[in-house]
Amino acid sequence: MNPSIPAAVGCDGGFAALGLVDSLLRAVADLGYVQPTPVQLAAIPPALARDADGADLMVSSQTGSGKTAAYLLPVLDALCRQVAAEPVRESRRSSRGPGRAPRFEPAAPQALVLCPTRELAQQVAHDAVDLLRHTRGVRVATVVGGMPYAVQLQRLAGAAVVVATPGRLLDLHRGGHLRLDTVQHVVLDEADRMLDLGFAEDLAEIHRLTEGRRQTLMFSATFAPRIQALAARIMRAPQRVALETPQDRHTHIEQRLYWCDSPSHKRRVLDHWLRDEAIEQAIVFASTQIECDELAQDLQQAGFAAVALHGALSQGLRNRRLQALRQGQVQILVATDVAARGIDVPSITHVFNYGLPMKAEDYVHRIGRTGRAGRRGLAVTMAEPRDRRRIGAIEAFSRQPIPALTIPGLEPQRPIDTPRQARRADGHRGWGKRSEAPRARRAEPAARRAPR
Repeated sequence: MNPSIPAAVGCDGGFAALGLVDSLLRAVADLGYVQPTPVQLAAIPPALARDADGADLMVSSQTGSGKTAAYLLPVLDALCRQVAAEPVRESRRSSRGPGRAPRFEPAAPQALVLCPTRELAQQVAHDAVDLLRHTRGVRVATVVGGMPYAVQLQRLAGAAVVVATPGRLLDLHRGGHLRLDTVQHVVLDEADRMLDLGFAEDLAEIHRLTEGRRQTLMFSATFAPRIQALAARIMRAPQRVALETPQDRHTHIEQRLYWCDSPSHKRRVLDHWLRDEAIEQAIVFASTQIECDELAQDLQQAGFAAVALHGALSQGLRNRRLQALRQGQVQILVATDVAARGIDVPSITHVFNYGLPMKAEDYVHRIGRTGRAGRRGLAVTMAEPRDRRRIGAIEAFSRQPIPALTIPGLEPQRPIDTPRQARRADGHRGWGKRSEAPRARRAEPAARRAPR
């Protein structure tokens, strides 16, 4: 694997200096972007590399840094140039004969973008359509679970770019509706999350079906060993673009921690915060689907424009609620971690962790829903004494403490040990080191030691 590419700094010529086709430059200007972000400056030039069909890249960058455009622009640039160089292609639809229904051949895309969640896939497809507003002959289709097959098959016809979740993509391929041997560019967005969700076998199958591709681009939060192992299996001598580490993330997002004595105390803290006039739009993260629904209903009864979003809802309903959020019809989205990736709404000013995530990495993606593209944001976490270990894991992952504050009149009634004090009390020397607790404790049955 090649050494990491240093992040580029400064680009006096803006996007034009990157050598993109005119139609993409016009779209970028329409969207109001003047200067590329660091990840775009570092990733786009080697990804373009037209004389070598573009380089295979592994990119590590934070949420909200502009990484979607960092892979969409070079891929779309290649497709735009290909369309311009080719004669007009005939329609794929052919007739079976007089009086018979037309026959559709399987879709044969040239570019494939894989995403871990439906929401992220739909957001990426939306961004691709925006970038292609001045381009003719390059269509985008979205392939995700929870949507009717007939609708997706109709949209697939003639699509050059398919943005998909792995499971539904393979379903359509196995059904004979989609060819993958024509794919030239494959992008894996949030590869770490795809491995978390158990897509390793699906990714291996997609790799086998697209072995003739010219380029693979992988974007991940980190270069963890499992990500490097995945890259070794599916990429050709990838170059590495490392821009962020956990401790560098979200410097433009203020983080606050409020310790609470009980669930009712935590709810009072949340109610206090939701009445802050500085909130334009906010996401409140809950731990479970039941908690999500109940909290959204309570907020609606309290007069807030609030809706719930979680995996048990139909995809159509999830889409409508996200669209209402983007259009400003919803002020507060109460969500499980299904919404932690793929929501890009610039007017989200606050993120509230009402229920803590199971994994420290998910905390980073949650708070990344605010402070998008360099804007300022505020992330407020409410934790009970039983959450000390999770708070400690989050701080250890990000290598920075979350400042603990209090609200006058809503202070906790009993002292709360810090995660470090809690570890000492439990007999731990530090995170990542072996426990010094008595052997009898370590020998307890798993059922007794399982966290509640």
